[in-house]
Amino acid sequence: MVLVGIEDADNTEDIEWLSNKIVNLRIFDDEDHVPNISVKDNGGDILLVSQFTLHAATKKGNRPSYIKASKPGVAIPLYEKMIGQLEKDLGKKIYTGEFGADMKVALLNDGPVTIVIDTKNKE
Repeated sequence: MVLVGIEDADNTEDIEWLSNKIVNLRIFDDEDHVPNISVKDNGGDILLVSQFTLHAATKKGNRPSYIKASKPGVAIPLYEKMIGQLEKDLGKKIYTGEFGADMKVALLNDGPVTIVIDTKNKE
């Protein structure tokens, strides 16, 4: 499962870089229990879900601010580009959530492993 948050500063270069990183990141164990296999290598699937709350700012007060999250007019075209880029890079159709919908999504981490990738902070 990939949760993606889109902000106004994001662009096509960010989408291309992020998609390549996601499909090639070696996060699945090989036969020696070493994370050496990517989702592309193991033929896995991707579920992409738009998640504006990833941009929650909590510095001031107790109510998160989502000011950095893009409005649908900006976010939807970038989300759709991300879908297309992931499909191209993975070589098959990916699964998606419904943009802006109130979805009930369950996630079971194996490990647990949660990785944050920020195109504006490529560490």
